[in-house]
Amino acid sequence: MRIVSGIQPTGNLHLGNYLGAIRNWVKMQDDVAAGGGQSLYFLADLHAISMPHVPAELADNTFEMTAALLACGIDPQRSVLFNQTQVPAHAELQWLLSGTARMGWLNRMTQWKDKAGKNREGQSVALFTYPVLQAADVLLYQATHVPVGEDQKQHLELARDIAQKFNNDFASEDAPVFTLPEPIIPPEAARIMSLRDGSAKMSKSDPSDMSRINLTDDADTIMAKVKKAKTDPEVLPSEKAGLDGRPEAANLVGIYAAMAGTSVAAVLGEFQGKGFGAFKPALGELLVESLAPINARFIQLRQDRAALKAVLADGAARARELGAPTLAATYAALGLVRG
Repeated sequence: MRIVSGIQPTGNLHLGNYLGAIRNWVKMQDDVAAGGGQSLYFLADLHAISMPHVPAELADNTFEMTAALLACGIDPQRSVLFNQTQVPAHAELQWLLSGTARMGWLNRMTQWKDKAGKNREGQSVALFTYPVLQAADVLLYQATHVPVGEDQKQHLELARDIAQKFNNDFASEDAPVFTLPEPIIPPEAARIMSLRDGSAKMSKSDPSDMSRINLTDDADTIMAKVKKAKTDPEVLPSEKAGLDGRPEAANLVGIYAAMAGTSVAAVLGEFQGKGFGAFKPALGELLVESLAPINARFIQLRQDRAALKAVLADGAARARELGAPTLAATYAALGLVRG
């Protein structure tokens, strides 16, 4: 098994990133290593330039995100941790795959439609074609599995389509160039919602910092955000069905269950009949207790940029070595002559 996944360095990690992706990355890292497999996790800085950005902030965020991933438990001895920019094969393979990808496929991408809005003509080419770069990200390493949220599943399906068409067009059935990766969709806590709007996903792009719990927040900030989180006047029900139509209540209960490693039913069994005046302090204390070690380690790691650079450089060297055979095979399959 070889797992590949990435995250854009566009700001501090928040609770949704941690519960929806990073905590599962750590678990998969350990499980895959125990089974003799390999995990590659990267900071998608090349993807970040598909949208307007401040160069200095992107560089800073890359190091901040590296520190956060290490603080959460990503172990560079057990996983390959790197940033895309240090592995030029990602961009090379994207161009090589651009002859196989089809405009119609990219036009159907839901995220392209959402991000471009009505001004498609004014968007960058990179925003339109970044699903091809995503395909290159995983196909380069012959990934067998890719952890994805529901909102990214369509992009993985595109990667499989590109790989299949390339294999059909340029390789033999007995010796395909690319492995078709399978999705891994975490069964729990895949979608953590905003603390201000239970129908919107928790996001670092939300202008209100009160909408999310940042992994860099201190104990007082976490407690304040939880206490001010939007709720309703009703008490907590005895069964999960009682949360239907109560998105904010369902979100807070779901966060508690995910952090405690238990079920929503078990949380409701403990707090049924109680109001949020009792539930919110308990949730705040659980978050503070769980996130405090991550916060402390992050603060320590972020101060040593030289060490962070060394981690990324080492991971990139390993990634370049792992991706080289696939890149060479792709050039050869296309009939391109290299020195």
